[in-house]
Amino acid sequence: MRRAPLALAALALALLPAAPAAAKKRPIYGPAPANEGGLIDNVAGYTIGPDGQVKHFNGLLIGTDGKVKALLQPGDARPQWLDFRLDGKGHALLPGLFDAHGHVMEYGQSLLTLDLTATTSLAGALTALAAYAGDHPKPAWVQGFGWNQERWGLGRFPTAADIDPAVRDRPVVLERVDGHALLANSAALTAAGISAQTKDPAGGHIERDARGRPTGVFVDAAQDLIRRVVPAMTPLERDEALARAQEALLGFGVTATADMGTSVDDWNVMRRAGDRGALRVRIIAYGHGMDATLSIAGTGPTQWLYRDHLRMVGVKLYADGALGSRGAWLKQPYADKPDTRGLSLLDDTKLKNLMSRAAMDNFQVAVHAIGDAANAEVLDAIAELSETYKGDRRWRIEHAQIVDPADLPRFAGHGTIASMQPTHETSDWKMAEARLGPDRIKGSYAWATMLANHVPLAFGSDYPVESPNPFPGLAAAISRVDAQGQPPGGWQPREAITLDQALAAFTTGAAYAAFAEDKLGTLAPGRPADFILLDGDPLARPDPAQLRATHVLESWVGGVRVWQRK
Repeated sequence: MRRAPLALAALALALLPAAPAAAKKRPIYGPAPANEGGLIDNVAGYTIGPDGQVKHFNGLLIGTDGKVKALLQPGDARPQWLDFRLDGKGHALLPGLFDAHGHVMEYGQSLLTLDLTATTSLAGALTALAAYAGDHPKPAWVQGFGWNQERWGLGRFPTAADIDPAVRDRPVVLERVDGHALLANSAALTAAGISAQTKDPAGGHIERDARGRPTGVFVDAAQDLIRRVVPAMTPLERDEALARAQEALLGFGVTATADMGTSVDDWNVMRRAGDRGALRVRIIAYGHGMDATLSIAGTGPTQWLYRDHLRMVGVKLYADGALGSRGAWLKQPYADKPDTRGLSLLDDTKLKNLMSRAAMDNFQVAVHAIGDAANAEVLDAIAELSETYKGDRRWRIEHAQIVDPADLPRFAGHGTIASMQPTHETSDWKMAEARLGPDRIKGSYAWATMLANHVPLAFGSDYPVESPNPFPGLAAAISRVDAQGQPPGGWQPREAITLDQALAAFTTGAAYAAFAEDKLGTLAPGRPADFILLDGDPLARPDPAQLRATHVLESWVGGVRVWQRK
């Protein structure tokens, strides 16, 4: 009786199907390996190393933090566990290019108004103006940018009488391509109350006819006589201008820029974009004078904001005007207008006081100086102030276009940075010779001499004066010829530099000039993965025409694709 349950249990077990042998030894799986980030592979990679030389690689590994994890060489093992892999198909990959001198909001505004930069004659400009005014019945004021009497072959400044036939019933204000002169029509002159009795303001000049009547052109500080009555942009228009500027900059491969002359309104627009996560380009701001700088930053340079996308580091000052409008301050009179030497916008005392005030709070000082007299004045001020303000100041001279050859070695004396724009040379060489004559031009746009004297060199474009596209800038730097190959052999070809040197000036040099070399300008482990992919490899065999024709396929900032060619 007691054995029955045991027998039945044995019988039940015997009737069960046999378990597979594999089930007796189930494998134990560990966790999947962590992904190593993203890989941009099969590229012709270039970056500038700490020694200033170009380094090559063919794969870029991006960490999950958006920073460079490794530069891979042919034969290096590629990680298997990745968030993504992009085949670069042999295209060139460069660090994101850094424009050392631009005007972000002015560029965005120029993209929203009449663009005259492509016009080659007064007649063509009038046609464009009339068409634009007809297509844009609002707002009441017609605004535009980009006229250049030199490009038009006009031989003089345009006048209100020249443009009145295109638009008579609405005020018109047109900014010269260099931003240092304004052309107004008769309706705008009336609205601003301008007459023969209106006096030239300090630091400005009103063009007048033989009877002393204003002709419609206002140079440098005189522009404010008109601007004060031009309706200000609305906040929505400003937001749109910034969005347009960023889109265009990224399309040219510019992932970082110095904004030279940031106003309080400009800063607010940038902050609004940062607050909503819409800052795509890294912007390092220099306040428009001390009042704006102190209002924005207070007692010193700001911290990086919005994940290293925005910072104010210094102040922008103006020593003189521009060469095209004869506002650049020269040591000797203009060869083509002997009754003027240009405009000194700040006398020695004011310039030194403003530079000293900035240096007291450790703001970096960037001074616009184009003429040889202005450059000498700023170099004198730096030499004097350096006795008081020690340490790593990185004084900047913006443009440094026309320099007395005797003054060129002085740039290196206190580590002064030459912040220059290669396309200014190819745009200006004919006009510069006319303004100064052949004997006084030898220290102009002197990139090679700056480097030979161990002067830190930073390149930009001065957009919207020039296009922010850096590739024509690279082409100009290595050739000294314009898009038409003129002049043959290059203008003052001794001042041409190598492509490696030019690329450094658009990357590591620009970053150093803005106290950003610890973050930007190069691709190296631990640095933000800011880079661009090109439609070919123009650096393989440097050719000016090929460089000018280069297009950007993609722009990445912080390991994220922020722009892609459609």
